[in-house]
Amino acid sequence: MCEKIWMCTLYKALKDADGPQALVGLCLAQVCCSLDALCSRRTDGSMSLIWAPPFPQEMADQLLHMMATKGLLNDTTIGIFRNCKELRLRRASIRCSPVSAEAFHLALCPHRLQELDASWVSGSLSGANVISGLASNKECRSSLQKLSLNGLQLDWQAVVVDKGVRVGFSSLQGLRALNIANTDLTDSVLEDICTLPQLESLDISCSAISKLTALLECKNTLRSLTAHRLRQLDMSPAKLLFVLSQLHVLRHLDFSDDHFAVDDSDGRDGDETMQQLLEGSPHVLPSLVSLDISGRKRITEAAVRAFVEARSGLAFLGLLATGVSSCEVLSSQKNLKLTGEANEEQVCEALRRYRDRECFIREALIHLYNLTMDIDTPQPDMLKLVLRVMQSHPSSLHVHLVATACAFNLTTQDLAEAMPVSLLSSTVTQLLYTMKTFPNHQQVQKNCLLMLCSDYILQDVPFDKYLAATLVINWLSSHEDPTLQRMAVAVISILVAKLSAQEITQFSKNVFIMKQLLAIVQQKAMVGVVDSTLKFALSALWNLTDEMPAAARNFIECQGLELYEEVLESYCTEPSIQQKLLGLLNNIAEVEEMQAHLMEEDLLEHILSLLQDSQVEVGVRYFAGGILAHLTSRPEAWTLDEELHTTILKQLHASIMTWTHMDREMVSYRLVSPQECSCGQFGPCSWSAVKTCHITAAC
Repeated sequence: MCEKIWMCTLYKALKDADGPQALVGLCLAQVCCSLDALCSRRTDGSMSLIWAPPFPQEMADQLLHMMATKGLLNDTTIGIFRNCKELRLRRASIRCSPVSAEAFHLALCPHRLQELDASWVSGSLSGANVISGLASNKECRSSLQKLSLNGLQLDWQAVVVDKGVRVGFSSLQGLRALNIANTDLTDSVLEDICTLPQLESLDISCSAISKLTALLECKNTLRSLTAHRLRQLDMSPAKLLFVLSQLHVLRHLDFSDDHFAVDDSDGRDGDETMQQLLEGSPHVLPSLVSLDISGRKRITEAAVRAFVEARSGLAFLGLLATGVSSCEVLSSQKNLKLTGEANEEQVCEALRRYRDRECFIREALIHLYNLTMDIDTPQPDMLKLVLRVMQSHPSSLHVHLVATACAFNLTTQDLAEAMPVSLLSSTVTQLLYTMKTFPNHQQVQKNCLLMLCSDYILQDVPFDKYLAATLVINWLSSHEDPTLQRMAVAVISILVAKLSAQEITQFSKNVFIMKQLLAIVQQKAMVGVVDSTLKFALSALWNLTDEMPAAARNFIECQGLELYEEVLESYCTEPSIQQKLLGLLNNIAEVEEMQAHLMEEDLLEHILSLLQDSQVEVGVRYFAGGILAHLTSRPEAWTLDEELHTTILKQLHASIMTWTHMDREMVSYRLVSPQECSCGQFGPCSWSAVKTCHITAAC
């Protein structure tokens, strides 16, 4: 097993186009993929490693984190960490994982943890469960320094009592950093928290706190306070400013607000408090180097100017959605980082800092879209930021609507070719997730199609092309916009040619796909147009039936042959159309059980006339000859007049002898395997090597 893991990781490292990944990461990824083989099951169903050497502590932390980020961590798999000797955890992350209180207690609480991130855990685990579990380990009471319970239900009434004494946050005496944002935090629980003797960083954003007076208990230790969107805060500006002014060692203050609030009066007291802080003496919060007031709509430029000029040591100022980020004084502050909308630097800083705040991400993306409309230089760092926020807000339509438009702006024209392939691969994978998540939103789908409609991305970037083709064909069925239809058909045409044999076999079994493409051909043929949509649809059908008997049968059953006969006659002066039509009929002719459907005298005489006509392009004559060669190569299957059979064979020989050498590629071959014909020669009868002509044009 160890040798197998080593060989797999070495292969992946050498294969990576952007350079080798860290070997430890590759090995841990392989362990994640092999858990079933590496583990036995306990009686309660949880996993236990059959054998494992003592892991370095950092590697054990990385394994847990990787299992969580890959969506593999649950009550069953977390059981491997019950073994505290081989897998010693110090910095544990179970973020967004479905873990129950019991599994948490058994697997994580025995470890001497220094950090724990249990944010947005989706199991039955509550904040009270976490605190009581950690407090049950005497070592954890002093060792735990950082704890994040963001998004958890605290459920404080259910907290376990230890020897008659209620266990609270204050039992974790070593705690220095605590994140309890987006929880049901109450004033009484905050009072308990503020008695922690070493508390330096506290995040109480989006909670139901009504008073901040308890902060006075930790005024000599608290260095960072994040209090975003405290909508139930009930303190006058004077009282609030008094409490804040007593936090003598505070270096970072985030008192930002959600500017998308329905009630415009919300946050008025907070706005006034921040206005007074900006205008006040620098002796208030003298240690402050970072202030975030983004979303505070009543802040004035004069107040910002006064604050910046009075605080020479200021390192960060958050001004997104305040309307004052273009204040003139800010342009002269070279060492001051800003979030705002005045320029690319401010917008990108906002995307970096506000990853988990949808209200600010939406605002920043809108400005990024406007800034990248006419971009002409590659910006991979920007694309990484866009990708990251899409991943952080997987169900937000608002985020994905603008983010997909930004992704297109950043990869349009030749910009994609200058991006790292791995970044493009991750971005396209995310776009496919977006298409799957919002199937009925036309603009989101259009944005994704616009980015996919790139010859470079479709041809050279690795991603799940089967999934992409399926999503696009499903979307195509309910939309008739000509522009979008053209893009979708073009994407499908290229993707079908890139599928593996197994994938195209699965794809070709879907009659719905065949019907959709034939409907487009019929729609275009009825009005007699020759456009890229028709050509792409014909190319897709040609690729779809290549060496695929199931697709050939679907084509016949969907009346495709009758349609193609009509189109072949009506487009008699369009060689580009004729070649694609004959290419598909050639695929049908390769399937012995389908040959009987082509035994129509009028059809074969028309194809024979194309073969004989020296004025017809050689590409058309080539595929016409292929069809006739297949049908005449099996005398026992010939059901028409023998004289026609003889005529076809003579004309095949006569025509082919007149063909000149081609100076360009006419058709791409998936498999070149000349077969001996019935006459014992390798010649014009062996047309089984003729395969699809893959398109290379971008949308």
